[in-house]
Amino acid sequence: MELLKRFKEMQMKQKAYGYVLTLAGWDSNTEAPRGAFARRAEMLGVISGELFQLNTSKEYQATVNGLFEVLSDLDDVTQREIKKAKKALDKIIKIPMDEFIEYNKLIQLSQKVWEDAKENNDFKSFKGNLEKIVEFNKKFIEYYEIDDHPYNILLDEYEDGMSMKEYDDFFNTLKTDLVPFVKEVLNNGKELNDAFITDFYPKEKQKEFADYLINVLAFNRENGLMKESVHPFTWNTHSTDVRFTTRYLEDFMFSSIFAAIHELGHATYEQQVDPKWDNTNLNGGTSMGIHESQSRFYENIIGRSLEFWEVHYPKLVEIFPKQLEKVSLDDFYRGVNKVEASFIRVEADELTYSMHIMIRYEIERMIFSNEIEVKDLPKIWNEKMVEYLGIEPKNDTEGVLQDVHWSVGMMGYFPTYALGSAYASQFYYAMKKEINIENLVKENNIKAINKWLKDKIHNFGGSKTPKELLLEVTGEEFNPKYFVKYLKEKYSKLYL
Repeated sequence: MELLKRFKEMQMKQKAYGYVLTLAGWDSNTEAPRGAFARRAEMLGVISGELFQLNTSKEYQATVNGLFEVLSDLDDVTQREIKKAKKALDKIIKIPMDEFIEYNKLIQLSQKVWEDAKENNDFKSFKGNLEKIVEFNKKFIEYYEIDDHPYNILLDEYEDGMSMKEYDDFFNTLKTDLVPFVKEVLNNGKELNDAFITDFYPKEKQKEFADYLINVLAFNRENGLMKESVHPFTWNTHSTDVRFTTRYLEDFMFSSIFAAIHELGHATYEQQVDPKWDNTNLNGGTSMGIHESQSRFYENIIGRSLEFWEVHYPKLVEIFPKQLEKVSLDDFYRGVNKVEASFIRVEADELTYSMHIMIRYEIERMIFSNEIEVKDLPKIWNEKMVEYLGIEPKNDTEGVLQDVHWSVGMMGYFPTYALGSAYASQFYYAMKKEINIENLVKENNIKAINKWLKDKIHNFGGSKTPKELLLEVTGEEFNPKYFVKYLKEKYSKLYL
């Protein structure tokens, strides 16, 4: 079909532009000199403009709309591609090109502004950029002319089919079934021998252990690499170029360890997507929630398990003999699962993590319901920290400025973090019926776990929706009760 051939040709151009923009994003986050950002924003604005013109050209519109009209004549995979392309097209053609370019320049510059604001504890210096980002998002949503709540439109961008109703039901389950248990652990849990956690761990030695973890989790170094960044993240354009970062805090070694394992979860997912999807718009993970389920699975269910540290704690002691010489395996295991009300989301424990996400979800919900303004954020943030975790940030650096997401326009993304943790638990109980996860971890056979996940989840890329995957793998629709069950089983043994 000539129309389909033309669609594929234009799709390859889209991917080429996207590759350049994503590569520049990787560079921005890892090693670009700070003085380069203004010029970078100008140049990337040009490329963004070229991509916008391609994505909104009359030829592309005619091709996508033409294929959409004959959808029933196409195979299932191509139908999915065209539906996805049509959904994106119907939105982007509503946005004026000059506003699209201006917005892309804004988010290119805003990350640096955020980094400086965070370092200097200066929300006011970031407030203007964030107000513009929110204003653009609200304006774009109006352009879309979709008859739905503005925040639902953003939520659907990151998790197909998820809306405030589903998220409200999910978070209400956590409030009812999990929050009382969290408070019980925080107030009555057994004390830990945890002084070692904040000892001094030289950065170079931490890098050595992070590099060791790459081999443990069987990450393919030929098709990927690890670097350092202010905020850990995973980057990819296809299955043979997958990169991730971690960060090193010399007074908190767990930050680098679990950021590395977390990002290796994302990276493993991307490496295990079938290469046949690389030249389609179904490449990569199917959604942010499913993606997060994989990173949380590796970080928490594997990386914070006793079986994992029975194997790998000796290596850590070998690297840090002075710091860990008097720390038993049991104390270390309990230490990596320490529960406390803490300020920083990326360093939060597994049990309280979802409380951090509820705060962000409720704030975003209020912003896009026009209940609060950007200037209100520090106050609202601190109030919600007190409400859910009983602590109040001393400053905005450990409060409202701690996350990078809003600076790059990622509104509606945060809820997928908690959703991913819940998905991971549901996958975990399904996996336990087929393979002995704990034994495989104890045997240091992560490859077998990787294979199960590849066969059941990773291999399909975006060719299945999150809901389809969850139903096929677990036999059920999304059920947050598995998440509550997993956490209660694990932390009752550890603390009560």
